[in-house]
Amino acid sequence: MLYHASQTGDIKLLEPKTSNHNTPLIYFSAKRENVLVYLSNAIEKYCKETNFVHNGKWHKWASYGFEPDGILRLDEYYPNAIKDTYQRVSGYIYCANDICENESSININNVVTSSETVPVISVEFVEDAYTEILKAEKSGLLKIRRFEDMGAEMLAWIENTIKSEYAQAENEPDYRYFLKAKFPFLSADC
Repeated sequence: MLYHASQTGDIKLLEPKTSNHNTPLIYFSAKRENVLVYLSNAIEKYCKETNFVHNGKWHKWASYGFEPDGILRLDEYYPNAIKDTYQRVSGYIYCANDICENESSININNVVTSSETVPVISVEFVEDAYTEILKAEKSGLLKIRRFEDMGAEMLAWIENTIKSEYAQAENEPDYRYFLKAKFPFLSADC
């Protein structure tokens, strides 16, 4: 069984879309808990909640990685990031079986991609993504590295990375708006 998450309901056929990898693909995971992070995009959610007008494609935000044992680890780059991003967000987890796997490799653990349309075999409605993420954490299916538990080295890495991301996002007003709001250290530099 392969899983795919979307905020769009009533999908019968999953179709390839262009994402951060600039290739039209459908992304699947063999682990249901891994797709929970795709039920919300922190940038899009924050911009819409604060009435930021944006007509282009939303920048995708995903601050996660994988533990050495392959378990998904969500990283909070700012205080309460996971709650802010996923609480009160609903969506759908779509299941598929037989897919024509894309031959080019996307280097993400447990991810399979398809460049062809894939029929949905079942769907699960997720009422609150945050609640589901906390359940998965409690079950040991994923880990959360909370902002307040970050060490000085990781906090310095986040600051350097965010400053670099901000500088490179000159043509992405939604991303810059989000970064400036969530990372106060940018206000002094920008």
